[in-house]
Amino acid sequence: MRKLALFFLAGIPLLAQAPLFWVHASDPQFGMYTDNKDFRQETANWEFVVANVNRLRPAFLIVTGDLSNQEGNPAQIAEYQRINKKLDPAIKLHSVAGNHDVANDPTPETLAAYRKAHGADYYSFREGTLYGIVLNSSLFKAPAKVAAEAAKQEAWLEAELKKAQAAGVVPVVFQHIPFFLEKGDEPDQYFNIPMETRLRVVGMLKKYGVHYVFAGHYHRNAYGKDGDLEMVTSGPAGKGFGPEGSGIRIAELKGTTVAHKWYGLGEIPNQYPIPAPKP
Repeated sequence: MRKLALFFLAGIPLLAQAPLFWVHASDPQFGMYTDNKDFRQETANWEFVVANVNRLRPAFLIVTGDLSNQEGNPAQIAEYQRINKKLDPAIKLHSVAGNHDVANDPTPETLAAYRKAHGADYYSFREGTLYGIVLNSSLFKAPAKVAAEAAKQEAWLEAELKKAQAAGVVPVVFQHIPFFLEKGDEPDQYFNIPMETRLRVVGMLKKYGVHYVFAGHYHRNAYGKDGDLEMVTSGPAGKGFGPEGSGIRIAELKGTTVAHKWYGLGEIPNQYPIPAPKP
């Protein structure tokens, strides 16, 4: 019996060293393909994504916004949630608010409706040495009608960054609209956060040692850097605008570094980590 116990104890460090990886999906956007007439294609895509996530068995699946195409559409929301129930309960699901979920100009009412349907629109979670910080980027993009909520989120964000720093963990930010696509000083446009807010919030992230922000919204892949901060914008699980089409991203935390790769829906590996090729 003692030998058996030692065997299991000896295995604990090996299990603890298993890679921490997750699947980043974005913009399933139920209803987009047919301008809200139906969501048959989105259903096919999202069921395929969930089935692959179940097979890969990551620590979590994070969906960076535009869960549905029409803000508050009950059928679109229900279909997203119906398919999510097929996710293995051992795999955590983190949903993120997108502009199509809370409206391009969010109001207290649209925020309340989102929270009722999906839960908190900004929050944190811990997975091993990763400290995930989920933000509602619409509060950065269009705060005019929700100024108090926007200020509350920024104050909360700084408090969470201080917690992560004190705990010695790796903070990783997830949101829908990227701060920028390629360069921190790029001009304002639909697909990024306005410069004034961008400089303030990105400056805060850099102050507290954030090196990675993951987003969606662009319906294409984009990669940018501002100093030590890497902005990773993933294409959609739903309708794509670029040559990469629809897909997911697999990301892995290695020490304090995050490695990540995009996979089209027809290119998802059959297991992860991917085994080294035999000599």
